[in-house]
Amino acid sequence: MSENRNMDSLDKKDENMYLSVQGVRKSYGEGGSYVQVLKGVEAGVMEGEMCVIQGTSGSGKSTLLNCIGGLDEIDEGSIVVDGTEIGQLDAKELSEYRRDKLGFIFQFYNLIPNLTVKENIEVCQYLTDNPLDMEDLIVTLGLKEHVDKFPSQLSGGQQQRCAIARALIKNPKLLLCDEPTGALDSKTSRDILILLEEINRKYGTTMLMVTHNNSIKSMVDRVIFLKDGVVSREYLNKAKIPAAELEDL
Repeated sequence: MSENRNMDSLDKKDENMYLSVQGVRKSYGEGGSYVQVLKGVEAGVMEGEMCVIQGTSGSGKSTLLNCIGGLDEIDEGSIVVDGTEIGQLDAKELSEYRRDKLGFIFQFYNLIPNLTVKENIEVCQYLTDNPLDMEDLIVTLGLKEHVDKFPSQLSGGQQQRCAIARALIKNPKLLLCDEPTGALDSKTSRDILILLEEINRKYGTTMLMVTHNNSIKSMVDRVIFLKDGVVSREYLNKAKIPAAELEDL
């Protein structure tokens, strides 16, 4: 179903890479509490790809995602997204980078409780000059009947759909997903993955997903394994399995 390749044979250093991570190191704490989480990560993702980052707890998956998203500052190395070197941005430029190029989806939805579904989405719509069409997005995400509901009136899957809509309304080129199905049951997880698949196909959004779910790697273009703060293996899927056909979610 897939083709394993030697790390050096992958085109992660190609100039056409949308996302390029080179020699990235990241640590936290000082003295006795010092921990080095990322120890020279090398990876890359092409524009329009769906990519999964996998690894055991503590391998550095979420830290790497946060560094790519400009939420954490790296100690060493470089992260280039769409030709922009993240480490060279000042605070204002970093804020603009997150606003203009990124969408974030988290395991816990972080919706504003006293705003309706539509209002939660509009919060991010107002941040961009080139948003996606609100009505089209709502229909695509199956939220048409829920636009006037508050988060407390929604199921977990519906809340995650709202969170996805909020991230996508900005029309980001890169969608960062940290355990997007981690709080959902099997059926709802499948529905969300089918949805992400459709979004990738419809809008051409590059997606980077951190997940513990081993089945998800079969539906994406590229799989990156982290172990002890470095990339231990990376491969391209020769034949992807549609999300609707995944087992053991």
